[in-house]
Amino acid sequence: MTAFTVRVPRRRTLHRSALAILAGLGTVVLLSHAIDHIMHVAGIFPRHGRPMSDGLLLFALAYRSLLGVLGCLVTAVLAPARPLRHALVLGGIGTILAGLGAVAMWGHGPAWFPLALVASAMPCAWLGGWIEERARASG
Repeated sequence: MTAFTVRVPRRRTLHRSALAILAGLGTVVLLSHAIDHIMHVAGIFPRHGRPMSDGLLLFALAYRSLLGVLGCLVTAVLAPARPLRHALVLGGIGTILAGLGAVAMWGHGPAWFPLALVASAMPCAWLGGWIEERARASG
């Protein structure tokens, strides 16, 4: 190999990377929706379409942040290499999706909640990836 040769990852590695990211995204989306549904059914959250208090929104932000870390950890664990990078890719996807959600929901409740979801995506991704990086480094 010369200094100018670019090594292209094998197709299998790309597939494993994509599946790792999809698994993490699925973890976050499925668990978020499941917990939201349970909270509504249990009467902790008000019926759909009704406003939520700041305290309940803060609670939702807390568990969604934990789920974000978990989803990025799933991605990092399944990543064939560079777990932090994979987790950060998922964090970027989460930032974009949260941003789209913030635009769609603008004016339908407190602005701080969707903005906090946008702001928390990358730190959660970093934490999930960092946990796996440390685990791999320690053997």
